[in-house]
Amino acid sequence: MSATYELRGNVAVITMNNPPVNGLGHETRLGLTNGVERAQADAAVKAIVITGAGKAFSGGADIREFGTPKALAEPNLLSVILALEASSKPVVAAIHSVCMGGGLELALGCHYRVASPGTQVALPEVKIGLIPGAGGTQRLPRVLGVETALNMIVSGEAVKSEVLAQLPGQRLFHKIIEGDLMVGALAYAAEVADVRPLPLVRDLKVSHPSADAYFQFARNMVGGMSKNFPAPLKCVDAVAASTRLKFDDGMKLERELFTALMFTPESRALRHAFMAERATTKIPDVPADTPVRAVNKLAVIGAGTMGGGIAMNFLNAGVPVVILEMKQEALDKGLAIIRKNYEAQVKKGKLKQDKLDARMALLSTTLDYADLKDADMVIEAVFEDMAVKEKVFQALDAVMKPGAILASNTSTLDVNKIAAFTKRPQDVIGTHFFSPANVMKLLEVVRGEKTAKDVLATVMQLGKKIKKTCVVSGVCDGFIGNRMIEQYSRQAGFLLEEGCTPAQVDKAMEKFGMAMGPFRMGDLAGNDVGWYIRKRRYLEKPNLRYSKTADLLCELGRFGQKTGAGWYDYAPGKRDAIPSKVVTDMIEAHRKTLGITPRKISDDEIVHRLVYALVNEGAKIVDEGIALRASDIDMVYLTGYGFPLHRGGPMCYADTVGLFNVVATMKRFAANPLDDREFWQPAPLLARLAAEGRTFS
Repeated sequence: MSATYELRGNVAVITMNNPPVNGLGHETRLGLTNGVERAQADAAVKAIVITGAGKAFSGGADIREFGTPKALAEPNLLSVILALEASSKPVVAAIHSVCMGGGLELALGCHYRVASPGTQVALPEVKIGLIPGAGGTQRLPRVLGVETALNMIVSGEAVKSEVLAQLPGQRLFHKIIEGDLMVGALAYAAEVADVRPLPLVRDLKVSHPSADAYFQFARNMVGGMSKNFPAPLKCVDAVAASTRLKFDDGMKLERELFTALMFTPESRALRHAFMAERATTKIPDVPADTPVRAVNKLAVIGAGTMGGGIAMNFLNAGVPVVILEMKQEALDKGLAIIRKNYEAQVKKGKLKQDKLDARMALLSTTLDYADLKDADMVIEAVFEDMAVKEKVFQALDAVMKPGAILASNTSTLDVNKIAAFTKRPQDVIGTHFFSPANVMKLLEVVRGEKTAKDVLATVMQLGKKIKKTCVVSGVCDGFIGNRMIEQYSRQAGFLLEEGCTPAQVDKAMEKFGMAMGPFRMGDLAGNDVGWYIRKRRYLEKPNLRYSKTADLLCELGRFGQKTGAGWYDYAPGKRDAIPSKVVTDMIEAHRKTLGITPRKISDDEIVHRLVYALVNEGAKIVDEGIALRASDIDMVYLTGYGFPLHRGGPMCYADTVGLFNVVATMKRFAANPLDDREFWQPAPLLARLAAEGRTFS
């Protein structure tokens, strides 16, 4: 059983024990109901206390049961809550640390609730595209009032127990217990042992003085902020029902809304992302208990935009950093930018001055490689050129202490070749941060063929410490993200040749939900970056066809926002993308040289050519073992490339559309004489799954 039962005098204590957060899995639910029945049958028991072992009361549903028969097996959570309410002996929830989702709904089914200060209380179901489904929308308004409850349910954010306990008229917590929670809970249980009738949250009245106006206001606000997600508005509907329907009718509506949302593509996408993020940490041949190396001091090579951003991640986490540059001027400039970034946070109220001072105190600089000798790890963030990397890693190999981790921030280059520049390839790994490195969540962790398991485990743990979503990639040109985006960008170029404008392509992709279309993205990143990579491609893969439009753009010096002109024009000091006649004329002239008569291209074709280009290359990456699983690719695109969360990532989107349909569409694209017929041959994995009626997931 994932719940224990013991007697403390005349009080039965039922303790949920399902690490790490006492998820309400089937065995835990069974243990709770069995415990309540046992206490009911024992005449010596006067009261019941329910609590959670370890570091949580309960975090809610057990994610390990998602999608399995156990998730629905009786007793389900509603049955457990009914058993608590029906108990003839008072049930006290002793809440601590974490009380979220089904855990909070469970507590609301108890007659009394006591809590430790600092407990994180939340109903976060909206974050996976659902509403609370075990009475949360009906009971929470009854104990906290409509407005506080609705804010918590719609946002899904946690609030500390002592904050909620101070709200006027709140009936969520009967007591906040300082000191030993169990001692306090047992004493409280003794106090209420003989109180009758037993209080039930369901019997409390709930109302709002201006219900119609308030809920209309709430719908307007919530609808404006959640246009791609249906769950937040359904939260409003469910809470509104608590004020106008009888409790059981409100519960029925809540369940209907919950069930309907469960089958929406948006909820499926959000649940997929939730599970996918947790799956990224699972590396089959690197167990969770793999010993890790201590990283108490970090070195960064390069004080530019990327190097400074990388350094900030570690300073934020309290790790001392030394930055190396070749010239004092570059060091001074980099240091000034870091300070400026922190000062901007202070001005916005996101950081206190003493925190700024503490972080800057952890930062030192040097012009001498010898000063890196006591660092536990070094991250190189220099120019993306193999010859430059070779010099850096040879210098690091000469000075870094044995066991130090040598990491490269390369975005495309061969990590195995970089490792071979040293006499310690087992200590070399890729850490591909995304720009701006101090903001973007994604960190591609590139595992070389000789990277030691403890090095990989250490970097994954370190990534978590600096609050990154870490995805493991094998070694190939561009790793996961950039290898795929190259095919996306190739298709965008072909679309220009066939009749689109940059603005039409961007608008179609942004309507689909991308944070930015491919041409606005190019202008932001710098079109010269892609130009540099293409020049290398022309030498390495002379048969691979590209549209020449991007090269022509760069030959005009239009590198993007940094030069004030790219695919779009930019006014000085502004980032508004203004369609450019120069670019339109350039594209039209290029079409004429190719003898292409432009055609009208639908937004649907634009979206699917670009997204399916990602999917097909992603399937190859999974099949080759570069990515451990398709969901890792989705996390790369959700956290690093602005793919819409409500679509779950490119591979999840393909599953939603149906892989048979994806392959059929790709065959139509292959028939286009102006496109890349060879590329649109379905990847072996994609073809296999489509033929078998299966999905990437």
